Amino acid sequence: MRLSEVLGVLSKASPYAVKTEREFEISLGLDEVKNYLYIETDIEKDFQDQLNSLSFGEKKVIFLCGSSGDGKSEILTRYSKAFSHKAHFHLDATHSFGPKETAIERLNKVLSDYSAGSKALVVGINTGMLGNYAEEGIDDSAKQAIKLYLDSGKQTQGYTFLDFEHYPKFKLESRRYSSRFTEDLLTRLTAPENNIIRQYYDKELMYPQVDSLLCANYRLLSLPSVQKLVVESLFKARLMRDQFLTARALLDFVYHLLAGSNYISENLFTCNDSEIVSKIADFDPALLRTKLIDQFVLSHKLDIKEPEFESFKQTLKAEGFDLRRIRTAESYIRLFYLLQNEDMGNNYHHRFKSDFNDSLLDKYATIWRLHRSPDDAEARVQLKEFYREVLLNALSRYNNRNAPQLGKDELLLATRNGFHVAAQVDVKQDNNAIKNEAKTDLEHVGYFSAFLRVDEQPLKPVPININFLGLLHRIVEGYQPNKHDKNAIVLLDELVEQLHELASKSKTLFITKESQRFRLYDAESNGTELEVSGS
Repeated sequence: MRLSEVLGVLSKASPYAVKTEREFEISLGLDEVKNYLYIETDIEKDFQDQLNSLSFGEKKVIFLCGSSGDGKSEILTRYSKAFSHKAHFHLDATHSFGPKETAIERLNKVLSDYSAGSKALVVGINTGMLGNYAEEGIDDSAKQAIKLYLDSGKQTQGYTFLDFEHYPKFKLESRRYSSRFTEDLLTRLTAPENNIIRQYYDKELMYPQVDSLLCANYRLLSLPSVQKLVVESLFKARLMRDQFLTARALLDFVYHLLAGSNYISENLFTCNDSEIVSKIADFDPALLRTKLIDQFVLSHKLDIKEPEFESFKQTLKAEGFDLRRIRTAESYIRLFYLLQNEDMGNNYHHRFKSDFNDSLLDKYATIWRLHRSPDDAEARVQLKEFYREVLLNALSRYNNRNAPQLGKDELLLATRNGFHVAAQVDVKQDNNAIKNEAKTDLEHVGYFSAFLRVDEQPLKPVPININFLGLLHRIVEGYQPNKHDKNAIVLLDELVEQLHELASKSKTLFITKESQRFRLYDAESNGTELEVSGS
């Protein structure tokens, strides 16, 4: 077998993309490759623990829930034979077994057989189908257990729900962000020792008609620095473009990186068929507009020879890169990005490294972590700075954009005929709420919750994702939001609406117009007497 055939098991078009109980294996060699690449996940470990804890004859229903492509079939197939004496396995509750039978009718039959039998039941099911059965199924016990789980996340006696959604592909750790599944896959795929795929790579190099592009990409993906950039790109797609990542989609993405029509630096940002790449394309370094990058692009288009760059191209050629595939300035920028942490020749590409730095991702990861450890003295100082200089500053600038003369502790409520009505409010971070949130086990990397108090009255938690955080920083720098910020603006407007609701009850209001300023004070708590001062 050639290397391209071996790596083909990663493709979504491969018969190995979905695990089934095949009676005859398609290829003993490819099965060996697929088994070598298999990564045991945390949800699989918990699933195995559930099966191991089952007593012979114990009645229990285990639902393995998730989305299409996340690996349910793979896990279920691995354990169905070994535990068939303890449980009946219904591998895919999304489908029926006949053209005249619906999936819900089949699940009704499976649950009915379970009730009459003496074994446990294991069901692989999409989350959407789980909700459908709660509405349309006939097994009342199962329906009530499903509804309770979907509504509150609570488990019912006799029913266990293991959901892929509760096992996120990415984590923010103390000093880095990680994706154990992705990292383990790339490490196993490119390991220098005891690696069946590496053996096929070594053989490929010996063929007279070697697939030089595929081998070059395999060699590139073997670099830890490149693997780190791949994980970072996937993380950004998850955070900033809400890209959902399943095991099947990830495997196909890695296949595209290796077997695409160009080097990984191009394949990572250009593809018409990959949903993941279509999201990562938004972070294409060739789209960056910096002085250094613009100068490089212009010089390249004008065919201005730069001795250091010409020398670097000779290094690339000596390293096996086919420069006919890297003709445009944009392609070189992508290659500089991919190799930014590698030493090559005169290291011409290192001069662009600072331009590739994504400060927003680092800022988001930092603030996310700070909310998980608010008791730390240094964390308290940094959190205070974030709330004061970023969140509250941006809120004040955005809300008071039509009345910039107002102070930071004054909130514009309305404007009528040139007069601005504002309230004086004391908005600050809610430290108690931050500490209570940090004690929970929730690990949502897609957002963190910010907590504010208005005159000692707590606001609802404010979910801040990376796009919202980016908007806050831009507002602080003087940016005026527009229709292109619609998703983040919705969150900002909801927060402002909360502030207005509480501020409108203030006993003191200000009415301003140009140099005029009037203060209205509710002298009686029942609002029957007002004091007016100002000029």
